[in-house]
Amino acid sequence: MLRTTALALACLVGGSAIAAEAPTYGKQLEGFDYPHPLKHFDFQSQGQALQMGYMDVPAKGKANGRSVVLMHGKNFCAATWETTIDALSQAGYRVIAPDQVGFCTSSKPAYYQYSFQQLAHNTHALLEHLGVKQANVLGHSTGGMLATRYALMYPQQVERLAMVNPIGLEDWKAMGVPYRSVDQWYQRELKLDAEGVRNYERNTYYAGRWKPEYERWVEMLVGLNKGPGHEVVAWNSALIYDMIFTQPVVYEFKDLKMPTLLLIGDLDTTAIGSDIASPEVKARMGKYKELGPQATKMIPKGELVTFEGLGHAPQIEEPERFHKALVDWMAR
Repeated sequence: MLRTTALALACLVGGSAIAAEAPTYGKQLEGFDYPHPLKHFDFQSQGQALQMGYMDVPAKGKANGRSVVLMHGKNFCAATWETTIDALSQAGYRVIAPDQVGFCTSSKPAYYQYSFQQLAHNTHALLEHLGVKQANVLGHSTGGMLATRYALMYPQQVERLAMVNPIGLEDWKAMGVPYRSVDQWYQRELKLDAEGVRNYERNTYYAGRWKPEYERWVEMLVGLNKGPGHEVVAWNSALIYDMIFTQPVVYEFKDLKMPTLLLIGDLDTTAIGSDIASPEVKARMGKYKELGPQATKMIPKGELVTFEGLGHAPQIEEPERFHKALVDWMAR
């Protein structure tokens, strides 16, 4: 009897611990704490009223009169720029970090024609609303593809462009990766769980390493997917993956006019569709040690900083090392 009671208590305690480790959030990430006050930009797009969540952080150090716009990745949010916002603010910049439509604290429409042009247009509308006429643009991962498109659409308004381990340095469909339909992506996203996200990020983003502080970002992503917006979050995620796969930007790097910096963790292996590619194709994908130099050569005013031994998110892995390189380049 005592043994049974002890076992029941152990299960109860263990279950409580698991529950405590798996929070859920609203469909616009309600309940998740952002590092700075969260604001919302209301606008009309494709016949519907939408919102973009964003942070607008003033310079903490001596203001230099310049602004930086941060563009997050697919499995990230504006909140994951936390240390970058602080570093840039301390360096004198006004920092604007939006969540794109379909992500995080922004609207998850039931229908939306996703394109990098549309997301760039939305971001431009936000900046006009905020009175920002020119800015430095920094994009990470999928945000690098968006930052490229933004810089191509609004070249006069982008002073400098920086990209952190951007995906889209290669065209996966042209390499032979099979097409995955939106419905197939949707079924995949419905099954998202913490263990799967953690294993994927450990192996792909962090070269097999893991730190306790990464758990917050796993909880953010999974808690959003598992919350009351489960189906619409998964549906928007599927539409966004289709956009990423079918709208390469690599062929247009040659058209970028502004000074451009690639910040590359050379152990990154991120590549959309690598899980369904043939072994021969997979072996050629996501080699950032090679992709970084190749892409830099395509960009007329391109420069490269390589973070040896780091993966997909050097700004998270080694923030001090990363931010010194970024701020030094921006100050030149």
